[in-house]
Amino acid sequence: MPTKEVIFAAIAPVQDPEIGIGVVDLGLIYDAVIGDEGKITILMTLTTPACPYGPTLINTIKETVAGLKGVNSVDVQLVWDPPWDPAEMASDYAKDVLGIW
Repeated sequence: MPTKEVIFAAIAPVQDPEIGIGVVDLGLIYDAVIGDEGKITILMTLTTPACPYGPTLINTIKETVAGLKGVNSVDVQLVWDPPWDPAEMASDYAKDVLGIW
């Protein structure tokens, strides 16, 4: 069974196509819950509720996590609370690229 750190590391290369920065660096992945029997639940948000790439990002994250050893099922839950705020949630790298300082 993968750890939360392994899950986040696996998801890290998945980029938001509009911004070109990984979803983990952007702070879009809120949590990875490791359940019984290899069930993983990912809590994530999008940069905006109208994000046209939302379904693509969700599917890519599902496929990525499903490929990890010990994972039997993946549920990606889209949440809007707390609202995404790159100034608070993005990594220093993402803030630098986005010019947030």
